Amino acid sequence: MRIPTSLKHKPVIVSENYENVDGRKAYNSDAKGLSLGLAQWNDRGKLDISAKVWRYTGEKWSRQSEELPLHRVIDLAILVCRGYMYFQEAYRFPKFYDPDKPMIDRIGLQGDAMSVEVCTDNPMIDEDIRLFSQALSNDGELIGERLHVLSCLLKEMGY
Repeated sequence: MRIPTSLKHKPVIVSENYENVDGRKAYNSDAKGLSLGLAQWNDRGKLDISAKVWRYTGEKWSRQSEELPLHRVIDLAILVCRGYMYFQEAYRFPKFYDPDKPMIDRIGLQGDAMSVEVCTDNPMIDEDIRLFSQALSNDGELIGERLHVLSCLLKEMGY
């Protein structure tokens, strides 16, 4: 199935077989493709690029397809990496976090810092953080493979 090119997001670089590699949903995913292209929210004379996950319901392209500016995609990757690092040591805390110090890190970006912390506003955080940790452990091979590829690409790019 080909990613549509007649919609507002204009694909430039695509992965049209993403459903074959979509983690645990590989070969059975509604996320059919990924694209980098011209953002759907572009105004006349203003140009933004974005990444998009294309979902297909079996009958039509889904309105649940997501489009994100590229910097947000990278910010999510930063958050994933920092969270993954955190959970490598979280077992040291009885609750997988310190309720008195929920801040994990502040990562400098654009003259300020992105806060990374345990969401203590979640009334079920004690249970949810254990479930999250277990799911992260279960998907360790999938995530590790992707982080390795990302690391190699960043090194190849000089980062």
